[in-house]
Amino acid sequence: MTTEDSRIRVLCVDDHPIVLQGISGLVSVQADMDVVAEATNGREAIEQFRQHRPDITLMDLQMPEMGGLDAIGAIRGEFPEARIIVLTTYAGDVQALRAIKAGARGYLLKSTLHKEMVDSIRAVHAGRKAISTEISFDLAEHATDEALSQAEVRVLRLISEGNANKEIADRLNLSEETIKKQVRSILSKLSAKDRTHAAMIGFKRGIIDP
Repeated sequence: MTTEDSRIRVLCVDDHPIVLQGISGLVSVQADMDVVAEATNGREAIEQFRQHRPDITLMDLQMPEMGGLDAIGAIRGEFPEARIIVLTTYAGDVQALRAIKAGARGYLLKSTLHKEMVDSIRAVHAGRKAISTEISFDLAEHATDEALSQAEVRVLRLISEGNANKEIADRLNLSEETIKKQVRSILSKLSAKDRTHAAMIGFKRGIIDP
């Protein structure tokens, strides 16, 4: 029998009301869990965490005002013992790596089966880590890849917005030759066939936001 004191106290964070309602509903029907608070952006998540000190926080990444990554960093900076599970639509390995480096102890896709989600909450509460199988494969596949530099990520973002090399050079106040070199490096590092392919890989892996 689970007593009220022994239940896992959960904070749910998502900017989509229907998704938030669905996640909270799923958690609250578990005999060993309680939803103690909800938040719709990173700032609210920090405030609710301070107020309720949940055992587990389920955190979306893409949110207005303050995203999940910044919120994870802020919460973990103030409460190093915080156990946070990212629950996101995006499967990108780069995004996952950023979240894990920021201190997330779990990374799940919103398409995850309900059982996997509640099992992951219990696992992280018990001190383990929980990462979706799909994400684990992606992380392993790209573990030895050479990462794009910050300058290359900036260029890739501008490529994804449809800018030509000259436009990117003008925007970044660099020579067109410098941009050409960076584009060649981006294509090589991402094993991309062309600029459009590079942008698609960038979105898929979470290097740039869609």
